[in-house]
Amino acid sequence: MPRDATPIDEKLSRDEARHVVRRSMRLLRPYRRSVIVAAIVLVAQTACILAGPALVRYGIDSGLSHHDAGALNLAAALYLGVALAALVLGRQVVWQVSRIAERFLRDLRTMVFRHLLTLGMDFYEREKTGQLVARLTSDIDATQDLVSQGLVLIAQNTLLFIGAVIAIILISPLLALCTLVLVPPVILASAWFRSTSNRAYLAVRDRIGVNLATLQEGLAGVRVVQAFNRERAWTRRFYDTNEAQFDAHMETVRIASKYFPVIEFTGVLGIALIIGLGGWFNAMGWGVSIGTIAAFVLYLNSLFEPVQQLSQQYNTVQSSAAGLNKVYSLLDTTTHISEASGAVALPPSGALEVHDVSFAYGVRGDGGGDEVGAPVLRDVSLCVAPGERLALVGPTGAGKSTLAKLLVRFYDPREGSVTYGGVDLRDADLRSLRERIIVVPQEGFLFAGTVRDNIRIGRPEADAAAIDRAIDALGLRERFDALPEGLDTEVRERGSRLSAGERQLVSLVRAALADPAVLVLDEATSNLDPGTEQAVERALERLTEGRTVVVVAHRLSTAARANRVAVIDDGLLVELGSHDELVARGGRYAGLYESWQAGHAA
Repeated sequence: MPRDATPIDEKLSRDEARHVVRRSMRLLRPYRRSVIVAAIVLVAQTACILAGPALVRYGIDSGLSHHDAGALNLAAALYLGVALAALVLGRQVVWQVSRIAERFLRDLRTMVFRHLLTLGMDFYEREKTGQLVARLTSDIDATQDLVSQGLVLIAQNTLLFIGAVIAIILISPLLALCTLVLVPPVILASAWFRSTSNRAYLAVRDRIGVNLATLQEGLAGVRVVQAFNRERAWTRRFYDTNEAQFDAHMETVRIASKYFPVIEFTGVLGIALIIGLGGWFNAMGWGVSIGTIAAFVLYLNSLFEPVQQLSQQYNTVQSSAAGLNKVYSLLDTTTHISEASGAVALPPSGALEVHDVSFAYGVRGDGGGDEVGAPVLRDVSLCVAPGERLALVGPTGAGKSTLAKLLVRFYDPREGSVTYGGVDLRDADLRSLRERIIVVPQEGFLFAGTVRDNIRIGRPEADAAAIDRAIDALGLRERFDALPEGLDTEVRERGSRLSAGERQLVSLVRAALADPAVLVLDEATSNLDPGTEQAVERALERLTEGRTVVVVAHRLSTAARANRVAVIDDGLLVELGSHDELVARGGRYAGLYESWQAGHAA
């Protein structure tokens, strides 16, 4: 993959930056009381810090210059008091802000994950898993750096800067005027830094996402990589994306290496200017005391050090803003499969009907938006009666799997409608839809946990007796008792501890526990060995008994056992009838069946 293959987002505009801030403020509303308390404590801490140089000025001018031990002791005692107060208050600020921030991030992660689970299949077929993982990891981790320390430093240094400017103007307007001439160069340098670093940090976010996607894809497909001896090629691909991420990070380092020395030199120049001009003003008798010069030097640290600190935190702010912008964009992604207002429950039973359905997948256009691709299905109509078994057959890419996805409302048709018991699936509440119509995929997917946990996904409230009844109904008691710990066997990640057949048996029991009225099968035995296939076939026969079944048939022996066969070719329903009728008709299905028989015999 070339390094510039992934487009880099434009830098955040002012409107986008304001949107991120406003969105974050809305999400922080539940914690507003804690935010107010933290703000009050932060202001008190800043006041204690700013009081220090004023007390030094008082101690020098009233104590040392006039040899007044009482004034000197008072200044020292007060200085110690405000220093201790600043320490205690600072600890409280860090605790309060960190607690608010961590709760905010916790809720944000939950919000994003919950939203991801509501998005339709079109979203997941369009987006890379690695990019989505990056939203919940690197993008939110970038915000973690800001909220754990950055927020305190930004707020504190902003108050210190404002307070220091007010203080130096009050104690010596003349010396303040001389000092503030150094501010314009700092502002110009900051403006340059802001304009160049914004895009650099957006590039870092994108490169991290691409690198994670490459890593995730390589690990997920490691068997294929090793089987075809593609380790070196895949390592080279990862090297390219990793090198692109390195280059993006180094660009941010290059920008920082130009900016921060300018700020540091300006601060040193300011101290030299204060000492030189202050001493001259003092010698000329222009109302600038030694204590004032000392206070100015200390205040200058509170003037330029905050600028430097804020500049350093600007990197974090840019990275966090870029990350939050991506996270909020993900939260704003709407699902095409939503529950209509006033949705109704599907009836317990009924016919599953397709009325003049046409469908085309959405594709990502050049402008980033979704556009409609070429039609996959056109003017398809059919009716599956209650208790009937319908097989969908056709060549690869004909549209049969797409039609199955429409029947379970993984997608909505572009034209026409799909109804169950006379109710349009778009008008049905999603809970009843998922209870009435269940999909059993070609390969059973298991989550980390026990066999029992994975079965219970079909009906989370089911007790042990209900699970046992579902297992017995499919005649699988001996198969599950043979597992090392029975139903309490840990299946590990993606069910890696079980064979493909055992995983499929778990998915069938899961479907039996849900007890749906309609089963949509992506032929569940096509990838199994003959021995396991027989066990799965027997379980399937029991599972489908008395239920409406739509099966995407990859092998025509499956279609031959169905009540009717629907032949899909190039997006059209070209034939519909029983196996015997279609073979006798000598049409498209007869040709497919003859070719399949010849291949099977060979």
